[in-house]
Amino acid sequence: MSNPPLAGGPQGPQALRPLLDIVLDALHDGAIARGGPLPAGGPGTVTTRLRELAGDPLPHHGTGADTALRTLVQALAEGAADPADPLCAAHLHCPPLALATAADLAASALNPSMDSWDQAPAASALETLVTDALAHEVYGAAGHPGQPGNAGQPGNAGQSDRPGQSGRPDHPQALVTTGGTEANQLALLLARESHASEGPLQLITGANAHHSLPRAAWLLGLPDPVAVPAPTGTLDPAALDEALTDLPGPKLVAATAGTTDAGLIDPLPEIADVCEHHGARLHIDAAYGAGLLFSPARRTQLTGLDRAATVTLDLHKLGWQPVAAGLLAVRDPADLTPLTHHADYLNADDDTEAGLPDLLGRSLRTTRRPDILKIAVTLKALGRTGLGSLVDQVCDRAQEFAATLHAHPGFDLYDTPTLSTVLFRPHGAPDEHIAHIRRTLLTQGRAVLGRARMDGRLWLKATLLNPHTQPGDLAQLLKLVEGNTAR
Repeated sequence: MSNPPLAGGPQGPQALRPLLDIVLDALHDGAIARGGPLPAGGPGTVTTRLRELAGDPLPHHGTGADTALRTLVQALAEGAADPADPLCAAHLHCPPLALATAADLAASALNPSMDSWDQAPAASALETLVTDALAHEVYGAAGHPGQPGNAGQPGNAGQSDRPGQSGRPDHPQALVTTGGTEANQLALLLARESHASEGPLQLITGANAHHSLPRAAWLLGLPDPVAVPAPTGTLDPAALDEALTDLPGPKLVAATAGTTDAGLIDPLPEIADVCEHHGARLHIDAAYGAGLLFSPARRTQLTGLDRAATVTLDLHKLGWQPVAAGLLAVRDPADLTPLTHHADYLNADDDTEAGLPDLLGRSLRTTRRPDILKIAVTLKALGRTGLGSLVDQVCDRAQEFAATLHAHPGFDLYDTPTLSTVLFRPHGAPDEHIAHIRRTLLTQGRAVLGRARMDGRLWLKATLLNPHTQPGDLAQLLKLVEGNTAR
């Protein structure tokens, strides 16, 4: 094929249509061949099978589009750990919605780059519209904390009157990121720059904090973080108060709304009070828990979220988006000023003065996909109530699963779940056997369970992010664990 067709332009859809049929058939055939939540046999077997199916990755003469697409998509699907399978429940890795995935295809076909307006005219306006709405969801409409945001009155796209973005300078804002890790890193960077004249920024986290926070401190050249005890799995405000007392220099406290291990939420109002007393800046990593904002029944669990200077969100968790779909909400738009950057070919002064929005201050990345499209389609299609219903479904299912475990004499339950994570273990089993059960189920291709160490013991972790999961699926999961418990 000397001149293969392109995905964009008026002819693009016609070129894509037959290829999409091939992709969809290959996804189906791969899932059938896999026959479960992940391929059986372990790493060696999977690698060997992939090599057999893929063949030479760079042949002298190509196979043609149809064969290459069918072969490699089926190989990937056959060897996938599929989060849409109810027994694939290890990680904060959701099954994406079909409509979000379809929107992501459109983003790939159009291929805007979000680093200058002339590469992404509509996409940049859409990003402003949606990120303003989500920032209001975090910080409250018109500055009223704790109320659902007014998504109908976002900032005015096209105005270049706020640091690093287009829109309204006096309202909370949000930046699109690749996920929680990048959002946390940005939060530390903004805090460091906001207090640059005061000395080195000291990060204080709970022992339950995500690993990306101390890693970001290392990457940004900050002092080693102070880790505050989290004896019950959440950051202890009294221990935080003690840690902040007499600690010199500028301080950033990172709390968590939805821990990775157990889905727990730190006592946010109490932590915010302590931070205010000590003059410490507060960041809240709500990559997991921010989805509760959409649920009228559960959003009160996030009381205090609006008191943080910055908040991490991640909609490829409780938002059912394809990776990547992270955001960082920022209460004070002036904090974004350090991201301002000039490159004449992207944001020349005369272009900006003439009204072309300056997009370079929206990210540390230059080339950047329009990940906002799939988020926008999902929000528009489902609305707050539709998303809230999905959040309630998975959280309710976790509560039901926990109740089943609590009543089962053969299992120990760690605690009633706060979000959709359930920790459990066969009664009386030693840690090494817990780890063996998990690896056995992985190798058999029967189930994907996570692991978490809490109260000094190892627990199996079921992270329920699939709204299609039924009680019968979870009963089957317990039978699989039981079947591997006897030694």
